[in-house]
Amino acid sequence: MRTFVTGAAGFVGKHLVSRLVADGARVRALVHRSALPPELEAKVEVIRGDLQDRVLLREAMREVEIVFHLASALGSSLLGAEEFQAVNAGGTEAVLAAARESGVKRVVHFSSAGVLGHVRGGFPAPETRPPGPRDVYGRTKLAGEELALAAARAGQDVVIIRPGWVYGPGDRRTFKLIRTIARRRFILVGSGKIRQTPVHVGDLVSGTLLCAAKGRPGEIYNLTGKEVLTVKAMAEAIAAAAGVTIPETTLPLAPARAAAWLAAALYRPFKKEAPLNPSRLAFFVDSKPLDIAKAVHELGYAPAFDFRTGIAATVEWYRTNGWL
Repeated sequence: MRTFVTGAAGFVGKHLVSRLVADGARVRALVHRSALPPELEAKVEVIRGDLQDRVLLREAMREVEIVFHLASALGSSLLGAEEFQAVNAGGTEAVLAAARESGVKRVVHFSSAGVLGHVRGGFPAPETRPPGPRDVYGRTKLAGEELALAAARAGQDVVIIRPGWVYGPGDRRTFKLIRTIARRRFILVGSGKIRQTPVHVGDLVSGTLLCAAKGRPGEIYNLTGKEVLTVKAMAEAIAAAAGVTIPETTLPLAPARAAAWLAAALYRPFKKEAPLNPSRLAFFVDSKPLDIAKAVHELGYAPAFDFRTGIAATVEWYRTNGWL
């Protein structure tokens, strides 16, 4: 199988590329600013460039059967709205167009639970739940998702994935939370009752390959673990894996929001991301539990990791590799 992966040097991208290589696929990997690990780079064809370069995309997709589109602008407070729009919407449009022009059989597009905004009631949301993004990241990811759905309605073979809260070995974003807890610097924001559906990156990659093989064109599939957990329960599981406990004291939501906006504004002139900013605060504010029944029934998706097992293995990886 000939594949092309955008965002290949990202956290999920690296794990997906590694699995594809292990499964015998021929991989072209688009990388932008970051790089693949040398041992993985030696096994793939690396394409260095930008999602806006449509000529490069068409060439990269020549003779490719499946495109995995993972590249996106994430929730950093350092990015402007224009960059979010250019990457998450404009980049998706460019990838879809290049895939059509190159005769790619299928595009697997990574969307985000962020398109839902806040899932009121905390009950797992099916793919049919109306979106309601609450920030620029969610709005631009929704714009990309809508472009993918429109392409599918026009006859292009596109399958869409909405991952849960992804964690696992090598992830630098969730590592910041894990490190804060391990160093006993964590304070729970709000009630701690906000609910998430974490997914180990290994399960997400397995689900992604099932979507590529069995997903129905034009369909969205939620991919998470089996558990719906409160953020307090998740923090306690991380603390247990790190051999610490979280404090009983909590930070009320209103002052936390004010502090997050102020810190982001103060850090922005120095082009640094504040330790607490609206993007990071969203984990404690917006419930985003996803229902995976559709993926289970249609694809045979069966996540292997419960959160306590998966996070314990992840914390051990960070320790073994000198991150903690």
